[in-house]
Amino acid sequence: MNKEWQKLETWLASNQPASLLDLNPPASDSDIQALEETIGIHLPADFIATLKIHNGQKGQARGIFSGLEFLSTQRIQSEWMVWKNLLESGDFSDAEALPAPGVQKAWWTPAWILFTNNGAGDHLCIDMNPASQGLKGQIIAIWHDDGKRSIKADSFAQWFGTFTQSITKNL
Repeated sequence: MNKEWQKLETWLASNQPASLLDLNPPASDSDIQALEETIGIHLPADFIATLKIHNGQKGQARGIFSGLEFLSTQRIQSEWMVWKNLLESGDFSDAEALPAPGVQKAWWTPAWILFTNNGAGDHLCIDMNPASQGLKGQIIAIWHDDGKRSIKADSFAQWFGTFTQSITKNL
């Protein structure tokens, strides 16, 4: 993960310097533990490795992932709680999910760990409870007002590597 972050930071320095400055310092073990305790799930090692480089963004500049904000452990907890409360209050009971093969047929499940935000309730998530054709830890996209649930990558490391390669190919 370090090599990929170095490439991304180099690109950000030239193309989005305010976003580079918006990155938080590394997450502490206690930050990660608090997140895992809140969500009741152990995070994948590749995602923990990323959090130990940067604990998301402060949220005061453009999101580093093509405009999507990289959420800190605290923001992941907060966003996760919003979705969990909506689920528990029945807000999703009439919503029809249209998942890709390998994704649970759900509007949202607590096993989907939100790690980006576009500011409108749409997220990329780490799927820790995929359907039978899916892979634990796959990256999925969810939309607050659209039932489509698509798979973006088999793992966080794969997704992050593909992302950094796509924006830094000319470095």
